[in-house]
Amino acid sequence: MLPTIQTYIAQHALLQPGQPVIVGFSGGADSVALLHVLTQLGYPCIAAHCNFHLRGDESDTDAAFARRMAEALGTPFHQTDFDTERYARRHGVSTEMAARTLRYRWFEALRRDTRAQAIAVAHHSDDNVETILLNLIRGTGLRGLCGMRPRNGHIVRPLLCVDRAQIIRWLADRGLTYRTDSTNASDAYRRNFVRHHILPLMEQLNPAVRTAIQGMAGHLADVEAIYRDAIESQRPGLIDADRRIPIDALLRSPAPRAMLFELLRPYGFTPTQCADLARALRSEPGRTFHSPGGRWHVLKDRAHLILYPTADADARTFTLAPGNELQAPIRLRIEVRPAADARAISRSPSVATFDADRVPLPLTLRHWCAGDAFVPFGQPGRKKLSDYFTDHKFSRLRKAATWILCTARGDILWIVGERIDNRFRVTPQTRQWLVITCG
Repeated sequence: MLPTIQTYIAQHALLQPGQPVIVGFSGGADSVALLHVLTQLGYPCIAAHCNFHLRGDESDTDAAFARRMAEALGTPFHQTDFDTERYARRHGVSTEMAARTLRYRWFEALRRDTRAQAIAVAHHSDDNVETILLNLIRGTGLRGLCGMRPRNGHIVRPLLCVDRAQIIRWLADRGLTYRTDSTNASDAYRRNFVRHHILPLMEQLNPAVRTAIQGMAGHLADVEAIYRDAIESQRPGLIDADRRIPIDALLRSPAPRAMLFELLRPYGFTPTQCADLARALRSEPGRTFHSPGGRWHVLKDRAHLILYPTADADARTFTLAPGNELQAPIRLRIEVRPAADARAISRSPSVATFDADRVPLPLTLRHWCAGDAFVPFGQPGRKKLSDYFTDHKFSRLRKAATWILCTARGDILWIVGERIDNRFRVTPQTRQWLVITCG
């Protein structure tokens, strides 16, 4: 198993030798294998354990076990405790979503504090198959059928090349113990139901169904990359700086409904709403469509669809860190790429690049405020945003719809879709690129 994982790490450039890596370490079989594998491959590991306090004494026993194993390996150990259920109630999310948000937020903070190169998590190929099926059951597009990526920002998944059975055999051969989460046996969780019931039924029809699903996902990942490139090449001609979509140009595109969904998805519009909008393209003007929650609206004009925000949206802020994806009010993805990948990074206006080591994280997305100023790319001095808007003839509607991305210190990083701040630009000395994609 070790050579397979070593080859996979090299193939996808997941980790660099000699640089520390955070290992998400629950004490379960997968994370025990991950910590031991990376240690044996010579990577300096830092074990990171989250106690979510969801299973009473069992959670505390897991934490104690994880600490003892890390100490036995001579691995630095960090633990944090969360009141997960309280967070879920306060933010109106499921317990699973709360745990995921808290975990990755802390992992990223720890990575920055320890200057680690990446956060390694123990997802394996069976997890990937289950994720694809769950996405299919919920309803998804191409991206959801592609499954997990080997790398997503600073998050890496070195075990995606092996399955659960291989991991268990590898641990047994070495006499390594691990903790078993009692909730894994409960069908109350959708993932467990898929694992215990759906996949076994599918294997009756095709014993190699897991391999088939992963093969399909790999193929669709290539298709999705081609699709995404086609969307990005058409986007500039289909939505302008005032967020107006020319109806005639949209109707001339090869797939108007799909294109409309890609244009409006960053603003929270659903596939069903976009299908309704597509059917209304040839109808009389004046009809208005609203995103879920009423944050964004689309007015059907004679020649354009006009996208505009709710007036009270200005007070809202949103947090973004590597490995996370913001879906609303606009869709933003953030990842860190080595400078060697520079040629593969899109030069689209919807993509901004920065020197990752200069940008304090996490980032905050907000609307502009009076008094905001930044250093426009290519210029030496500061400029008020109000002056920038005047110089570039921003309409009132365009100003109201403009989003600002700021660093953890509050400095403006990017007028989204417009101009970056010169202080955070990529230079010849840049080691890692922070790549932010809008849309």
